[in-house]
Amino acid sequence: MSAAPGAEAGTVRTRTGSAAATEALGEALAAALEVGDVVVLSGPLGAGKTRLVAGVARGLGCAARVRSPSFTLINEYRGRIRLVHLDLYRLETDDADGLGLDEQLERGAIVAEWGEKLPAWLRAEALAIELEVGAGDERRLSARAAGGRGARLLAAFGAAAGGEAA
Repeated sequence: MSAAPGAEAGTVRTRTGSAAATEALGEALAAALEVGDVVVLSGPLGAGKTRLVAGVARGLGCAARVRSPSFTLINEYRGRIRLVHLDLYRLETDDADGLGLDEQLERGAIVAEWGEKLPAWLRAEALAIELEVGAGDERRLSARAAGGRGARLLAAFGAAAGGEAA
C-alpha cells in the first residue's frame, strides 16, 4: 500500500496491490468507525468495493462472511458496532430514500457500495472512497470528505493508507 496526498484539498489517494491489501485498508479504517458514520463507495464492477467492506467487517470483529448484497440490498453484521452494508447497484437514485436509512444510521455505521445513489443528506458528512481498477490486482483509491464526521474518517483513512489527508 502506498499513499500520496492528493493535489485537491481534502483528498487522500492510495494504491493497493492485492485484494488482501484492500481488505487490510478497510480493517484499519474500521477502528475509526462509530455509530452514525457513513462511508460511500463508488467505482466500476470488480474495483474492490466488497473487499474493502470485508476488511471493515473484520476490523469491527464481525464473524459473518461479507458478500455483496446485490439481491438483498442490505446486509447487517454484528461486531463492535453494527455494520450496515448496502449495495445500491440495482436501485435508482430516488429509490434509496425509501429504505429507512435514518433508522439504520441510528443503529450502526453504513458502508454503501454504489453510495453515490444515497440521499444527499446521508452523503453530507460521509467519507467518500472511489475505487478504480489498475494493472493486474492493483486498485487505486481516492478518498475525500466534507463535514466533521467525514473529515475525521478521512484522517483515519489517510493514516491507515500511510499518508495524511491533504
